[in-house]
Amino acid sequence: MGNDVLRLRNMAFYAYHGLFPEEEKLGQRFEVDVEIYGNFRGYAQNGGEGAVNYPEVYAAVEAVVTGERFGLVESLADRIAQVVQARFGLTQIVVRVRKPNPPVSGHFDGVEAEVRRGI
Repeated sequence: MGNDVLRLRNMAFYAYHGLFPEEEKLGQRFEVDVEIYGNFRGYAQNGGEGAVNYPEVYAAVEAVVTGERFGLVESLADRIAQVVQARFGLTQIVVRVRKPNPPVSGHFDGVEAEVRRGI
């Protein structure tokens, strides 16, 4: 694993993922974290050349979360990792997807799936 990490934390999107018909119809909020690992040494001296453009990472995540549909947060996290890893040529990435208010009776902070690629 690279020594350095770039984190995009708590990106929030409204989407329609889930197994229940109500989730497809009503939608809900999803939160996403992406961690990109690498060696960022020298970026300060070369003006950031070769660095990952995090607004583009955000846009790629948003396109997956709002443009595709998945029954499981695990599947959504896996797809985000695939897209971001391929688009930016990354070897090491962690993606977390949270569903803060799943349609489950009980009291808890939500559901989170984490996928790790190359780590």
